[in-house]
Amino acid sequence: MSAEHLIFPDWPAPPNVKSLQTTRLGGFSAAPYGRLNLGSHVGDAPLVVVRNRMTLNSLMPSEPVWLNQVHGVAVADVAHAGCLPQADACIAHQPGGVCVVMTADCLPVLLCDAAGTVVGAAHAGWRGLCDGVIERTVEAMGVVPKSLMAWLGPAIGPTAFEVGEEVRAAFIAHQPEAVTAFVEGAPGKWLADIFQLARLRLAALGISHIYGGSICTYSDAERFYSYRRDGVTGRMGTFIWLER
Repeated sequence: MSAEHLIFPDWPAPPNVKSLQTTRLGGFSAAPYGRLNLGSHVGDAPLVVVRNRMTLNSLMPSEPVWLNQVHGVAVADVAHAGCLPQADACIAHQPGGVCVVMTADCLPVLLCDAAGTVVGAAHAGWRGLCDGVIERTVEAMGVVPKSLMAWLGPAIGPTAFEVGEEVRAAFIAHQPEAVTAFVEGAPGKWLADIFQLARLRLAALGISHIYGGSICTYSDAERFYSYRRDGVTGRMGTFIWLER
């Protein structure tokens, strides 16, 4: 796997915290999944997905804990996760355990503490974000929230993410400040800034060191998968682990 096909989060994580973000570049999937599709649930050839995942093996200390993501708030611990846990977030306290979430417009959120003792990854689509997947992940990490830092990976940008009034109302009902993350669009529709919505949730927890949050998946078809843009599409992976 070539480094030019990957994104390495630009954040001041401790040296023993390792993380990376895949794009759609590299890999072996044919259209419409071309090329580095990591999702086994989207209709791509299963053996090709396995081959794509194997291209990342040399970059990681162990097989990642792949999740069965359902847009919920459950959090898996890599030490006890078993095979394909139904969860939308993952944490690790032990070195060598690799957390991963898959996305194609939803927001991947990476977390670690300043001491380098715990890491986490959350799949924050609008439902999970609204229902508290970030809060549940932070709670499961078991450290003082203000000791954490976050990195927001590629997701659908604020000029492309059109939602209905019910989505806006749900966020504002939970957190009135969320009104700042919505701009009126077509009649009855709003453009939502999922990066800002995540920043507000993180800030409410006392997490002030927040990085990333500027890469739009929808607007860059060459580099990123986008479910909203393409419908049938692959999935990218966002990985984090503690070095052995």
